[in-house]
Amino acid sequence: MTPPATPVTATLAIRVNGDPRLVAPGTTLAEVVAELSSAPSGIAAAVNETVVPRGAWSATALAADDRIEILTAVQGG
Repeated sequence: MTPPATPVTATLAIRVNGDPRLVAPGTTLAEVVAELSSAPSGIAAAVNETVVPRGAWSATALAADDRIEILTAVQGG
């Protein structure tokens, strides 16, 4: 008898702020930002050097080899 097949979980390799990361297919920019920051505002995000408006984060699905930059505004003097 053949043992049951082990489920294969597909992942995509991306880079976030220069660090490699694996995410599931269909992961959105909003999900990655939420994992890395709990700040309600003052965050900007870019995919492959293109700034993505905050309203489009949840509709921006990530692809293999995408380069994501997440920046948080800091107030100071």
